[in-house]
Amino acid sequence: MKKLKETQKLLKVVNDLRTQCPWDRKQTHQSLAKYLLEEAYETVDAIHSKNRNALKEELGDVLLQVALHSEIASEKKAFDFEDVAEYISKKMIRRHPHIYAKEKVLDYKSHMKNWTALKQKEKPKRSLLEGTPKGLPALQLSQRYGEIASSVGFDWNNEKQVMSKVKEELKELQNAIAEKSTPSIEEELGDLLFTLTSLARHYHIDAEASLRKSAQKFQERLEAIEREKKLQNKGLVDCTPEELEIAWEEVKLKLDKKSLKTRKSKK
Repeated sequence: MKKLKETQKLLKVVNDLRTQCPWDRKQTHQSLAKYLLEEAYETVDAIHSKNRNALKEELGDVLLQVALHSEIASEKKAFDFEDVAEYISKKMIRRHPHIYAKEKVLDYKSHMKNWTALKQKEKPKRSLLEGTPKGLPALQLSQRYGEIASSVGFDWNNEKQVMSKVKEELKELQNAIAEKSTPSIEEELGDLLFTLTSLARHYHIDAEASLRKSAQKFQERLEAIEREKKLQNKGLVDCTPEELEIAWEEVKLKLDKKSLKTRKSKK
């Protein structure tokens, strides 16, 4: 295992920042919270980009936030970076008895069930879903709730059953639309989206990442249309809906061919 010289250097730098830099000195847990969230999202972007250097940089930015919060806490004699590292190490050891004890876990499902049981044992007064950050993106939150419920056996048996529920929720949404009831449409749309996250979970797909890819695909296609229209000295607002639909299908075909060619070249 590497000697942690650079970790010690980082903690020294953070201490210097807190004692010598006016901006860093005035920061609090509350004022830094937004930066922690921002750095986490930038790390997710780096992961999706598959750029190792970018990922290394963004993980460093996240680590800086952890070190800063730990340093602020240490100034108040609450805890320090070492305490944080000790706490998470002990927790992971407790939560993995199949590695650090003699308990046997046969598969992923039994591991998740055991993980939930251990969590509840550690915090018996906490409800099953309590502790899951409500500030998570809604798709991610919904899928996480499904994972936790599944770990105690509250789940559909297979993908076919989930798909049947998706169709049921879609029918209920269609009925709400026919009734022109906005509150009902909102509720049924939410139910459908929630159920779709369960479908994604059963197929081992990250619903949040899946939607993000589709959003990125939409962005690429719309920007391609914008570029083509600019060559014609036109903006999107100057086009009729019919022109935009034709342009969309042309760009879609062109980008799909390009994507297929790229995938074949990687094989």
